[in-house]
Parts: sequence; structure tokens; C-alpha cells
Amino acid sequence: MCRKNVLILSFLFLAIFSRVGLSFGQEKLKIFISVDMEGIAGIVHSDQTSSSGKDYNIARRWMTKEVNAAILGAFEAGATEVVVNDSHGSMRNIIPSELNPKAYLVTGSPKPLAMMQGIDETFDAVIFIGYHARAGTDDGVLDHTYSGSSIHSIKINGLEMGEGEINAAIAGWYKVPVVLVTGDRIVCEQVKRSLGEELEMAAVKEGVGRYAAKSLTPEKAQVLIKEKTRIALEKRKTIKPFILDPPFYFEVNFLRSYMADSAELIPQVEKKGARTVVFTSNNFVEGFKLMRVLISLARR
Repeated sequence: MCRKNVLILSFLFLAIFSRVGLSFGQEKLKIFISVDMEGIAGIVHSDQTSSSGKDYNIARRWMTKEVNAAILGAFEAGATEVVVNDSHGSMRNIIPSELNPKAYLVTGSPKPLAMMQGIDETFDAVIFIGYHARAGTDDGVLDHTYSGSSIHSIKINGLEMGEGEINAAIAGWYKVPVVLVTGDRIVCEQVKRSLGEELEMAAVKEGVGRYAAKSLTPEKAQVLIKEKTRIALEKRKTIKPFILDPPFYFEVNFLRSYMADSAELIPQVEKKGARTVVFTSNNFVEGFKLMRVLISLARR
């Protein structure tokens, strides 16, 4: 083969190689980010978290910027793919046109896995942005567990859990570790106690009751989140998935007795008190979906 043909083939090979985005020794690093709203810096009231609230539009921009900070930190740490799931309310809060274009966005509802829609065993790590404390937490900013209008508490295998722990258990079902949680100081501490000391956390505010907080500015919070994301992903292999042992025993405690009456209509569900129902599942994801059905019934 003549020298000219060898050069042409070499250039073609390099062009194809570059186009498909491959490189020798490059490690796949796929990241899942679940983004709630109550734990975003500066947010302390439903006027900011409800689409009908007067301060909602500025708050959703803060939300979008915090997730962008995490996305940037993830790519700086070597991420090859980032999937973001909008996890608050209608799940249409993140502004797509302002999201880092290198990421994918899962938006809208209902979604089978709700705050964790899109997670599977192909991911390497999970990050929680803007999370809040479980229902009934002292000084937890906008504390609740899935539904502030119907849920008093949720226990799984005897452990009271908030959204952070339950969503971490969904990730754990797929053997994927949660490496970072951001939000107020209380939720960071709650999730860290459950998931382990290796978990990274970024507390962007400290509650002063339910509707007030001492908060970082949005800009400072974004800098902190970017740095903590990078640190968390660099140490991800030292963080274990949050895996519960089956069978999974769910205990759902409602705010009102009629809510438990409605839930008891499902054959698999047993009433254990005026406001409490229980059920067991050998599949955590199926158990989670049933729990969501009970919450939906309670809202009727």
C-alpha cells in the first residue's frame, strides 16, 4: 500500500474514532441526579415551590442553577453521561432551555418511579439535590414525606424514612450508591445517618422552624454543590449502596383515619390502627409503587 493511501486511511480512522467519542482507557461514568425543590438555597415557603406562587419563577431558576452546578461538577469528575430527574410536585420545574445541554432531563408526571424515574443498574452513582427533611422534623425547612396533606410517617422494615432514604433504597435495589445529598442541614444529617458516614453532603441552609432558614446565597450554594459533586464522585467506589433486606415491611401512617379506610380496600393491605396500614413485598420497587397508590388514594 502506498504512503498516500496509508495516510488517507489513518485520517479516516481518526475522524471516525473522534466522531463516536471513544478514547483508549476511557471509563464509563453514568450519573443519575434527582432534584427536589424544598432544599434549594433561599427557598423557605410554598410561595416559592408552588407553580401558583408569586415567587415560583425565580425559585425554579435557583433550582435549575443548583442542578447545573452538580452537572458541571459531575463532568469535571469524569462523567460520560448525566440524567436529571425533576422530582418536585408536577415534576415540570427545571427550565429545560437553561439546563446544561450535555445532560438529559426526565420531566413530567406521573412517572412509575416518581423521583427516581430512569434509575437502573447501568448507573454508577446517584446524587440528590434540593432534598428536605422527613415529616415532623424539628427545624426541617418545609418538612414532609411525599405528601404533606396525607402522610404522618413511613416506616420500612421498622425504620422511619424520608424521601431521601426511600429513594436511596430504590437506587440500592439496582445496586447503585447515593454519593451526595444537598438541602438543609437536617436532611443532610438524617440521610447520612441512614446511608453511612462516607456519604458526602452539602448543607446550603439551616432551618429556623419550618418556614425560615439561615441560607447561603444561590451563588455560594452553587459553588459548594459543584465542589461536593466532584469530591463525591471521586470517592464513589468507597460508598456502598443502601440495600435493605427482603421481605420489605411497609408501614404507612396517615394524617386522618379515613385515609387508612381507603387504603384498606386493597387486598394486600392490612389496617393496623385508626390511621395506619401495613403490607409486605419481596420486591422493593413493587412495594414502593403500592405505597404510592395508597398515598394517591389518601388524597382523594
